[in-house]
Amino acid sequence: MPKVKIGVLFGGVSEEHPVSVKSAREVARHLDPEKYEPYYVGITRDGLWKLCDDPSSNWEDGDCRAAVLSPDRSVHGLLVLDQGRCETIRLDVVLPVLHGKLGEDGAVQGLLELSGIPYVGCDIAGSALCMDKALAYTVVEAAGIATPPFRIVAAEDKVDPDELTYPVFVKPARSGSSFGVSKVSHPDELAEAIETAARYDVKVLIEEAVVGSEVGCAVLGNDPELITGEVDRIALSHGFFRIHQEDAPETGSENSTFVVPADISPESRALVQETAKAVYRALGCRGLARVDLFLKEDGTVVLNEVNTLPGMTSYSRYPRMMAAAGRSMADVLDRLVTLALTGDR
Repeated sequence: MPKVKIGVLFGGVSEEHPVSVKSAREVARHLDPEKYEPYYVGITRDGLWKLCDDPSSNWEDGDCRAAVLSPDRSVHGLLVLDQGRCETIRLDVVLPVLHGKLGEDGAVQGLLELSGIPYVGCDIAGSALCMDKALAYTVVEAAGIATPPFRIVAAEDKVDPDELTYPVFVKPARSGSSFGVSKVSHPDELAEAIETAARYDVKVLIEEAVVGSEVGCAVLGNDPELITGEVDRIALSHGFFRIHQEDAPETGSENSTFVVPADISPESRALVQETAKAVYRALGCRGLARVDLFLKEDGTVVLNEVNTLPGMTSYSRYPRMMAAAGRSMADVLDRLVTLALTGDR
């Protein structure tokens, strides 16, 4: 049987570029060479596309060739510039290992739709919807799932700090990880927090803090056949959870650890998993997503956010949750590729 030609996109122009490179390296380690013929396309911070041998930490310094994903369906793959000649490489499927803006927000998914190449993960609408926290909250709330009370402001808006109930979190509405996020405990901190969030997005979300444990659930599949990983819990020593802000996240965070499986009751575990699947369905997710929730002391859950292309690094939550449920990274990748090749959009 011929090997599946898989294009792996990584890097990107968002603030999550370094995480994407690390995710791609972990993917490369677990793609079965007997099944797949990988083509690694790295996107530099400046937006240049390069076909390289592998997603090593110094991939840009290697023997790379300029390459782009063609929107022409007759090409069905890459256009590669090599010594003045344009070579075409037909791809069977694309795995976008991209996080944040222009990777997780529907932009690259639109290019893939034009190309006609099957791809792993959510479609344009699902990606864009999940990336915008305010829109995600609105849709999920309409489906009967609890969300934090929130409001949207623009960077230039005048907000009366005395109108809010503290503490609140101020976030870019459309940004990845916890970049630009601030916890505001006093009214005089609000203006600076809005300014910080506005560096990442002109649309700023102000939401009331939810008192409860931060838990997450990895979801894999297309409706109605959804698989969940083990639930995890973020154990905080102080402050709030700030993923990908550390200098060396592989060695751990200075204020948080992950408990997998989460040390919660079986009833709470089942509720988190079922709610995660309900959120996944309400937002039209496909392929994979990590659904983050708050588990309150009264046993109820509240949506935090949804990541449609979660981190796949050695220290990331999604593969840890799947591994705890008995699914290796290789198994997950096989399942994602199969879904992309056989699923209809």
